[in-house]
Amino acid sequence: MSSSAKRESRTPRHVAIIMDGNGRWANRRRLPRFAGHRSGVEAIKDAVRVCVERKIDVLTLFAFSSENWRRPPEEVGLLMNLFVEALKKQVKKLHEHNVKLRIIGDLSAFGEELQELIHQAEAHTQGNTGLKLNVAANYGGQWDIANAARRVAMRVEAGELSAQDVDEATFSAELSLSDCPAPDLFIRTGGETRISNFLLWDLAYSELIFTEILWPDFDRGAFESALGDFAQRQRRFGQTSDQVAADIPGRGGHETSDASRESANGAASVDLLGSAESS
Repeated sequence: MSSSAKRESRTPRHVAIIMDGNGRWANRRRLPRFAGHRSGVEAIKDAVRVCVERKIDVLTLFAFSSENWRRPPEEVGLLMNLFVEALKKQVKKLHEHNVKLRIIGDLSAFGEELQELIHQAEAHTQGNTGLKLNVAANYGGQWDIANAARRVAMRVEAGELSAQDVDEATFSAELSLSDCPAPDLFIRTGGETRISNFLLWDLAYSELIFTEILWPDFDRGAFESALGDFAQRQRRFGQTSDQVAADIPGRGGHETSDASRESANGAASVDLLGSAESS
């Protein structure tokens, strides 16, 4: 492998993040919890900018889990309103920077206005070839796996394939992120050290980083630090360290050239989504 390819392999193709700590961030400042959620939107902008500039292919964010409906109704309502507001304000900017937006999860639980805004946002950015931004909303990893199992079972029932043909690849093809590479790097902010029902199948070989930093404070520097940590790790995918060091084919890496990343992401702009101060 060339030195340039080795450098490139140290950049994850897909980063998945649980954005935790908004409420605690607000409580420490004696602010209402919703102030933390609103500040968390600014941290999302920083994360998207870094991914575009670093030519990361996919960013998946856990915005609202299927368990979050258990929160106080007032907070849930405010979160839904913030989701609507963000879609109305940010989709145009995402489109201008060639970002493809997709919302994954059981969207049927959302109100009609929100469902329509999601549909419009996805349609508006469908043709973009840069960063794939997946937002998990009313999502759960167990829900995703159960849905995939149901679809595979229906295919078997319909005679499209036999039970003996069902393997990992067949199953993976039915998951929400079937068209994306598996996350290379998983980050959870806020100090908790759980995966919390997020991308349970997809995270099988991801590098995991748990940080005490609360999500609204997870700025560009914090993200770059996490990427630096990832770059120092050796990913073996079941092989030995000696095999990886010898660059034996088949270790399952996701190396891509600088040229292909540039082509896929388009021209990156440091002004993506506008500055946090002006938005």
